[in-house]
Amino acid sequence: MGDKLKGKKIAILVEEGFEQVELTKPLQALKDEGAEAHIISPNKNSEIKAWNHTDWGEKFKVDKKLSDVKAEDYNALLLPGGVMNPDNLRTNQDAVSFVNSFMESGKPVAAICHAPWTLIETGKVKGRKMTSYHTLKTDLKNAGAEWVDQEVVVDKGLVTSRNPGDIPAFNKKMIEEFAEGKHDR
Repeated sequence: MGDKLKGKKIAILVEEGFEQVELTKPLQALKDEGAEAHIISPNKNSEIKAWNHTDWGEKFKVDKKLSDVKAEDYNALLLPGGVMNPDNLRTNQDAVSFVNSFMESGKPVAAICHAPWTLIETGKVKGRKMTSYHTLKTDLKNAGAEWVDQEVVVDKGLVTSRNPGDIPAFNKKMIEEFAEGKHDR
């Protein structure tokens, strides 16, 4: 247990179908460093289902409804991947606005796997160096990002990784950037 994130509140935005390990492992890393983390969802249910590699996974309690929170209430944002999760989030204007508030403010954001789809919708990836699951390469390039194939990429507080295999490196950089706080845009 550490205290690098003691006193920090972290938003974790998810919808049905998030990749289970991309929530559980980063969440545990955040808690191990003393962060208070909330699972936030626009979903009306009190629980949401994860996707576990090739099938439905466990259900997780939603701590806060998206309609009840503001980005100003949090120090940083974690966006787990999965295919269904970011695909649903990027079509939800309230979710995109919430994510955009973090991008606008310079607060750190960590996004893994397919999660950059939601970041693309903010219009704030142009000129940013990023990585993602390989199938998002063209989407990110078309949105103006510099896509690279690396396990973790950091660009002014924006942390991105490719897949669950990158979680150890992703968690390390996420904690580092979340501890540093706001970055110049």
